[in-house]
Amino acid sequence: MKQLSSNKSFGGQQQQFEHDSTVLHCAMRFSVYLPPQATQENKVPVLYWLSGLTCNDENFVQKAGAQRMAAQLGIAIVMPDTSPRGVDTNGDIIADDEAYDLGQGAGFYVNATQAPWDKHYQMYDYIAYELPALIEANFPVTDKRSISGHSMGGHGALVIGLRNAPRFQSISAFSPIVSPLQCPWGHKALSAYLGDDQALWLKYDAVELMKKIKGDTSDLPPIKVDQGLADNFLEAQLKPHLLENSASQVHYPLEINVHSGYDHSYFFIASFIDEHLKFHAQHLMA
Repeated sequence: MKQLSSNKSFGGQQQQFEHDSTVLHCAMRFSVYLPPQATQENKVPVLYWLSGLTCNDENFVQKAGAQRMAAQLGIAIVMPDTSPRGVDTNGDIIADDEAYDLGQGAGFYVNATQAPWDKHYQMYDYIAYELPALIEANFPVTDKRSISGHSMGGHGALVIGLRNAPRFQSISAFSPIVSPLQCPWGHKALSAYLGDDQALWLKYDAVELMKKIKGDTSDLPPIKVDQGLADNFLEAQLKPHLLENSASQVHYPLEINVHSGYDHSYFFIASFIDEHLKFHAQHLMA
């Protein structure tokens, strides 16, 4: 790893690193906030934050205002990039698209199977496995993990959390894409990354994953979702009621909060991020 920056914040350290990813076959950046409690003698749990379309690892760092509460609670926050970028180890330009909702900045947290995306766009494996292993080997953190995200990142948090329930203590999301099978963003991205067989899309759809849950759900990671009612993407792209309906059918521990007047921006995230951090702390510290 190569450290790119380090800034003291609320007694802890806000840092940025670059490393060579074996899963994505390229260099990747991530940011990490280490609270003042984090030492080799006192390791702390980790919240993974997944950002949305067009974002990178820096948006949450600069706009969410999460460091103060993370310092108080003693939680590290890891913020990866949203896709592979730049050139690969052979010097080839990594696949991109002129639109904002496909290609660089829009990895959708899936393992792509279709060319030209399949060479690098393995974001599911990167977030679920490679990055946590890297973090736990190099920073003063425990193997207690939670996951959260916004919009496309909310989709990623729900899917990765649900598919890896024993590995995550809790899940949360702001304005998530809950069902890529039922929205334009999802259709565009999944058809490009996975092909036209929608049966292959099911494992990246939180609504469909939740429908398949059987038996006792009390040991599964609880989910907290916040949604602004002034969000321009609410009806066409997000559709949180679909997740609520699936959760009620299987008695999944889901909490959805709606907020009048709030939109899709980081102003919304900054307004409620403290509540999400406290929610995760309850389960990370248990």
